[in-house]
Amino acid sequence: MSARWPRLRGLRSRLIVAFVAVTVLGAGVAVWAGVRQASIALVESSRSQQVSTLVSQITAAAPSVGYPLTQQSMDQLRVAAGPDALVVVDDRESGDGLLADGSEAVPQRLRKAVRGGSGRVSTQRVEIDGSPWLLIGTPVMLTDPTGARKSSGVEVYVARDLSGVEEDVKALVRSAAGAALLVLPFAVVIAVLAARSVLRPVGRLRTTARRLADGDLAARSAPMGSDELAQLTHTVNDMAASLQETMAELTRMEDDARRFAADVSHELRTPLTTLTATVEVLHDALAQGTSGPVEDDVRESAQLAVLETRRLVRLVEEVIEIARLDAGTADVRREPTDLTAVVHGCLRARGWEDEVEVTGSPVTVWADRRRLDLVVANLVGNGLRHGRAPVRVALSATADEAVMSVSDNGDGVPADVLPHVFARFYKGDPARTRTPGSGLGLAIAEENARLHGGTITAANAPDGGAVFTLRLPAASEEEG
Repeated sequence: MSARWPRLRGLRSRLIVAFVAVTVLGAGVAVWAGVRQASIALVESSRSQQVSTLVSQITAAAPSVGYPLTQQSMDQLRVAAGPDALVVVDDRESGDGLLADGSEAVPQRLRKAVRGGSGRVSTQRVEIDGSPWLLIGTPVMLTDPTGARKSSGVEVYVARDLSGVEEDVKALVRSAAGAALLVLPFAVVIAVLAARSVLRPVGRLRTTARRLADGDLAARSAPMGSDELAQLTHTVNDMAASLQETMAELTRMEDDARRFAADVSHELRTPLTTLTATVEVLHDALAQGTSGPVEDDVRESAQLAVLETRRLVRLVEEVIEIARLDAGTADVRREPTDLTAVVHGCLRARGWEDEVEVTGSPVTVWADRRRLDLVVANLVGNGLRHGRAPVRVALSATADEAVMSVSDNGDGVPADVLPHVFARFYKGDPARTRTPGSGLGLAIAEENARLHGGTITAANAPDGGAVFTLRLPAASEEEG
């Protein structure tokens, strides 16, 4: 069904079709009603004319016919009535043409109407050999000396061909249909113009909505008129203004939050650096016993203070880094960099060489060495903290990109945690809220990868363990 009658998808096409359909339907109903009335009037006019003619002929011939009627008088009256006539007196008949068979050719309903004694002319439309005919029947009335009218007992029937009237009706129908078809092109033109006037404001609203979706919050549509579309335009403009104000407020609040985090982190850096140095001196002094015997719980407290202070310093540094990345002020110094050398240097500096296996061939990328070291440290450190050694780093390259995958021997990342591993401060296991990680390492790694035009993805290996894959654009010859 859908193949034969395709669904109209466009609003313009639906408006045009609906308008044309209504116009054609209205014209069709008007034409049908007009043709019907004209046909009835035409048939009635023909009937009245035929009846009037018959009455005149019978009235003129009746006085010259002697009563009671003889067969000759009946034939005389039949001839006066015209062709296809029948005269009936009791059981005697005189007919010719279509009525030559006598009263058998006259419908019983018409005969009963004529014999009813009212003296009125009766008619009935019939089909004879596929052609329309009008049967007219009338009693012959006599007037006595007192002026009273009474039936003479004589019935006269005639048949009149309506084929000419039928052809006139058909011609009228054809003319009306042609006139209705002439309306169709004008209806289409008017429908197109009406659809254009209706859809022009809709098109402007669509353009405005597209600009708003593309980020142009200042986009507006000029309302025209005072109809429903103009009201809709006012509503869309009010919505856009409200959205613009909301977005401006959100942007201001986001900027304030970033500035606050950066300012707080910066202000904390100096006292934390001093506190770290002081706590480490205290820890070293307690470890060397330079201040005399020290209780074990005091020594453990000093060690815990050192660990927490270092963790706090690292957290402040990472918050500052995130703030710079969000603000777009992160300093990036790209140069041809051997990714393999960066990996080995990162492991060596952090003492992870015994816990990490590196495979693959030398890979060169166009990147900031310091930021690349940060990415490697976060990915490998995450594997060592939350997985099990050894952590494997595999390096490979194609003509378009360099790939580094970091996998561990742990249990992998839970399925409900996997979509959130790069979210800031997200920790899937509540028991790990006091682990050395800040919850920002993977987020910083992802932002730095994006800063270099690359990506980081997280997945679970089929045989267990988490796999983080870094993809960076390969260094071109011009960059190298």
